[in-house]
Amino acid sequence: MQQAYFEFQTPPRLLAGALALEHIPHELRLLGAHRPLLISDAGLVRTGLLALCERALREGETPAQAVWTDVPPDSSISLISRIAGTYRESGCDSVVAVGGGSVLDTAKGVCMVIAHGARDLSELMGCEAMPRGAHVPFIAVPTTAGTGSEATAVAVVRDDARALKMEFISGSLLPDAAVLDPRMTRTLPPRITAATGMDALCHAVEAYSCLQHNPISDAYARGAIEMIARSLIPAAQGRGGDETRMEMACAATMAGAAFSNAMVGLVHAVGHALGGVCRVPHGEAMAILLPHCMRFNLKVCAARYGDMLLPMAGPEVYARTPASERAAAVIDRIEAMLTELNAACGLPTRLRDTRAEESAFEQIAQAAVNDGAMIVNPREATREDVTALLRAAW
Repeated sequence: MQQAYFEFQTPPRLLAGALALEHIPHELRLLGAHRPLLISDAGLVRTGLLALCERALREGETPAQAVWTDVPPDSSISLISRIAGTYRESGCDSVVAVGGGSVLDTAKGVCMVIAHGARDLSELMGCEAMPRGAHVPFIAVPTTAGTGSEATAVAVVRDDARALKMEFISGSLLPDAAVLDPRMTRTLPPRITAATGMDALCHAVEAYSCLQHNPISDAYARGAIEMIARSLIPAAQGRGGDETRMEMACAATMAGAAFSNAMVGLVHAVGHALGGVCRVPHGEAMAILLPHCMRFNLKVCAARYGDMLLPMAGPEVYARTPASERAAAVIDRIEAMLTELNAACGLPTRLRDTRAEESAFEQIAQAAVNDGAMIVNPREATREDVTALLRAAW
């Protein structure tokens, strides 16, 4: 059923393909910026990818005014406050973020704090809780094909004091531009390629099936599902070169645009809780939980799940599969993907093989039912339901 009313905010300007990095200085000048704060992580320093970006900025006559490379896999509110302090002290006028979802969400938090003159990001928590502040030019350079953060109006940041992942939703969180350059994912380890790719698939599946889906988010989600089904396994196996990497990068951005406008659901609600309580890596949580949560939702989502068989498997498989069996066939295909990814790179398929602790299931379930993503899940889930899902995935 089509929504009687919906809103859709288009993704940012995309700079995609060969030598896309070298276009960042021109983009900064168009935004009236010349002194960017460069935010990244230590891993990208080691691989030399950050040096590529620094050189592009320097040769384009917009060198980084300051560089911060200590963003951990789970960023925090306190870290964002410290980085915002560096921005102010160094006289920066823009932000360029190079990294995965944690780096990009950290940069979004920094932009929010600067835009509103806030001391702490927790002052701004919520969904469109604050008016749009001063504009902070922001360019996102993803180095994983998964989170889609470069195309979303969402940031997820850990509150260490409460062991929770906090969600911030605002149109002002969208970057001004996103840069998809195949060089940035060439050194990504196979297991992270697989985990982030499954995160992108979760974004597309949940955006397509949640209560807030709309015709435009549906189109982005279907396109992402088709591309991920075609390219994720070759990418994790190191096959396909730049073409496969770019297809996954585009799919992640499309899936990000889909869920930014439609939201996600049960998989992300439980995944956020697993990350907050046990620090389970987000992509691994998504991969493990997806088929279990789809089975939970199946009684109310059979038609929407069945629709996904067409982009996932193609017209011939779709046509010869009875309509009543298509949804189950989609779940079976996702499980087959997980089995193949586990064989290719060790992506875990059970929670017992991650940092999850069985003794924490009650705490995880309580956090999950209070997560904002649960609101638009197509089927209501209780604490007992979530605990049962966790045990099934154990």
